[in-house]
Amino acid sequence: MTSITGQSYLDSLGSKSNPNGSAPNGTLDQSSFLTLMTAQLKAQDPFNPMDNTQMVAQMAQFSQVSGIAEMNQSLKAMASDLATARVGNVAGWIGRAALVSSATATPLADGSYAFEAELPEDATNVQIDLVDPTGAVVHSQNLGAEKAGSVGYSWDGKDAEGNAVSTGPLKVMVTAYGASGPMKPVISSWTMINGVQSPAAGGAAQLITPLGIVKPEEALRIA
Repeated sequence: MTSITGQSYLDSLGSKSNPNGSAPNGTLDQSSFLTLMTAQLKAQDPFNPMDNTQMVAQMAQFSQVSGIAEMNQSLKAMASDLATARVGNVAGWIGRAALVSSATATPLADGSYAFEAELPEDATNVQIDLVDPTGAVVHSQNLGAEKAGSVGYSWDGKDAEGNAVSTGPLKVMVTAYGASGPMKPVISSWTMINGVQSPAAGGAAQLITPLGIVKPEEALRIA
């Protein structure tokens, strides 16, 4: 897992890290600025003193630079806090299942497979087929007639003797017919949430699942 540092965003504002921990060349810290200003005042010609406008401009410039540095430090702290909060908000989902838009089902904690098919209209017949990566059908069932809407289905992943048939991803194929002929159901599958990560470049935390990286907002439901 990675964490958000916000450095890329801060770099775009002109903040660069210095591995030696010293002030970058060509810049002054507050102490150096005051020392230089004092020396300049002492060395000025009493008959031709520094123009007040010039002095105010120099002080304003330093104040602006100092303010930007402080703002960058604050942004770094905020980025770190946001990264922690983003990951923390979904960390409790680890070990749970998420329903995502996918026609591929993966084993859940108990080895079962579960998915939902959204029917656009009433179906006179619905056929379920689960196909492994080799193209072999490992499980089939005819559900008969189903009403329009979400049709949930689960399979324990075992054959009639109780032996596990598959432990890998399976393609979900749903064949449905309505009064107007064949229809195309929208399939969503349940998958385990194995972890949470936060992109190094910033952004919201993401869910690590057997189906790949999933954004929290892409999870239709959590169980």
